[in-house]
Amino acid sequence: MARSRHNPVTANRSSLALFSVLVGLSAACLLWAISSGSSGVSARDALAGLVGGGDALTQTVVLELRLPRALSAWAVGGLLATAGALMQVLLRNPLADPYVLGVSGGAASAALIAMLLGIVGVALNAAAFAGALLAVALVFGLARGRGAWDPARLLLTGVVLAAGWGALISFLLATSPASALPGMLFWLMGDLSNASAPAPALIVLIIGVAASLLLARSLNILALGDVQAAALGVEVNLVRTLLYLGASLLTAFAVTLGGSIGFVGLVVPHMLRLAGYTDYRILLPAAALLGGVLLLGADTLARLVLAPRQLPVGVITAGLGVPLFLYLLQRERRT
Repeated sequence: MARSRHNPVTANRSSLALFSVLVGLSAACLLWAISSGSSGVSARDALAGLVGGGDALTQTVVLELRLPRALSAWAVGGLLATAGALMQVLLRNPLADPYVLGVSGGAASAALIAMLLGIVGVALNAAAFAGALLAVALVFGLARGRGAWDPARLLLTGVVLAAGWGALISFLLATSPASALPGMLFWLMGDLSNASAPAPALIVLIIGVAASLLLARSLNILALGDVQAAALGVEVNLVRTLLYLGASLLTAFAVTLGGSIGFVGLVVPHMLRLAGYTDYRILLPAAALLGGVLLLGADTLARLVLAPRQLPVGVITAGLGVPLFLYLLQRERRT
């Protein structure tokens, strides 16, 4: 973070202000999510239901329907944003996102096969997670081999395998019965309507951010280049291995819970870097918070735009992400 090199006090105040704003936005978006929907619940009644007050119907709507989905959306957004930040360091590519190495393709392929077999609920999530882990293992084994980490080889391997997963997904969609297609397409575009157990994702997010912060100093040095990082005592191959496994596992949990949701992991780290927060001790937890805010807001919009019908949240993130990313690129060019 450029400001921290010259004035640590100013930098600390800036970081504190950033986290205060992000925590406030998270609380505001959560209140918006639990008080919005086809069943009219005011913000005041939603808060009352949240703490066990109000009538039984309000408590049911808030605590059993809206709150689990809202927390799931926040957790998935945080997972994707954190994974995106790690992946961009790993590949030394600012355009890298959590899905670039084919993790979502493996999860999607397994999930679609499970749907065709009539598998639903927790078993469907387990199938998606197993598919994601298979994709992680394939990319790791083929790209790592017995040699040193090579970001170009890793990226190429991931892109090729992602294309293979895409072909399998297209085959499954083309040969599936028409009655199964809506659910399959919703999953592919990102769908949080069945997200009812946010606790595992929240726990994984907390552990993932905490573990990433242990590597933050090494990530700051690694951004200078492999040679300089090695000269400064960083175990480059070990750090890159941990980065790959960490980013992949975070992505796997996110995809398992919410399907393939684009742009969050790509846009959020860019927003923070352009705001001057390049120190990974600040960027990683800030990315988790901002990613949660972005996806929670997008999911609430997905429920409201065509209410009582619901849109896949991936449609909203793409609609918001494309112009936002183009704006960020233009702003970066002018600076």
